[in-house]
Amino acid sequence: MRHLDLSRADLTHLDRPAWRDRFAAWFDDVLTRPGIYRWALSNPITRWFTQYRTRQVFNLMAGFVHTQVLLACVRLNLLAHVKTAPKTLDELATLTRVPAGGLQRLVQSAVSLGLLEQRSQQRYGLGPLGAPVVSHPGIQAMIEHNQLLYQDMLDPVAILQSQWQGAMSDYWPYAGNAEQTPDNTSAQAYARYSELMAASQTFVIEEILAAYAFDGHRSALDVGGGMGRFACELALAYPQLAVRVFDLPDVCRVSQQQIAGRGLAERVQAVPGDFTQETLPSGADVITLVRIAHDHADAVVLALLKAIHQALPVGGRFVLAEPMASEPGQRPEGDAYFHFYLLAMGSGRLRTPMELMHLMHQAGFSQVELLSNPMPVHARVLLGRKV
Repeated sequence: MRHLDLSRADLTHLDRPAWRDRFAAWFDDVLTRPGIYRWALSNPITRWFTQYRTRQVFNLMAGFVHTQVLLACVRLNLLAHVKTAPKTLDELATLTRVPAGGLQRLVQSAVSLGLLEQRSQQRYGLGPLGAPVVSHPGIQAMIEHNQLLYQDMLDPVAILQSQWQGAMSDYWPYAGNAEQTPDNTSAQAYARYSELMAASQTFVIEEILAAYAFDGHRSALDVGGGMGRFACELALAYPQLAVRVFDLPDVCRVSQQQIAGRGLAERVQAVPGDFTQETLPSGADVITLVRIAHDHADAVVLALLKAIHQALPVGGRFVLAEPMASEPGQRPEGDAYFHFYLLAMGSGRLRTPMELMHLMHQAGFSQVELLSNPMPVHARVLLGRKV
């Protein structure tokens, strides 16, 4: 059975007055009384709320079907077909090689979800939610990849019992099996997950560049930088920066090719190494950690943050960006998805900004702040200063 970190209750617990707990208990009792549903529907004042909650519950129940509709649209290139011009059902059936009877069910479902919309002359075009899906390859890559998660979650109780070893933990070569090391994992596996990370990183990169200006720095180190996607975008956005990517040797062999292919070999360098076992390269006045901390246990993250603090000069900055759990009282931004994704992966934990800031303080960063960024659902950004 795997050991799973627990969240820091002292950092995330929201104290509530006793009267609020008593009111909540009374309200729970009222809502669960026999006949309350019929009464609420018959009352004009409460009818709208009851209808709204009923739709919410139904959407929770139907959520898996919705994701499969989305996957089918991606696999059949349905959204791409109507992007060029609206198509009739028969035209789509010819393009997808799916019988019209079955395809019509998919098309109608996609319309109901906003992926497609009806146009004139019995044609279908892109819907408001279909446009971003077809426009961003990273979204399509994650939709396909999520099938591994859904396979594992056919028995969610097994995952919760920490006894599950499924497709997700096999996909990530550093997760799941504690005895697994880079030496006995194929280079193809590292290339596979690095390609997925690079394809799905567009939105996170935009959030980082919107939250923090790197124009005051001369040298950057991206720890766990994979195929160098963020490092290349950073170098292009800030011509004065020399950028290094630090990742496992098998990953660096792939990333160096990608960097050269973008014409940045003179400004972006891939440095092989394992941050769980080796000292980080020195010389950078800003170090970044993008979607890495949530893949690892607290002890690994704390050790890495200490290594980052040690590698920075006095006055150096540290930028940490990844999806984060909502603090108590805040509206959740994808919490349920990321909690189970990391659980199925077999490593790491979704942390709140407060938990990560606490770890950064423990590592030696006395000045830590949460930066503002436009779309927190993609990632939130923390900035640490070494003083």
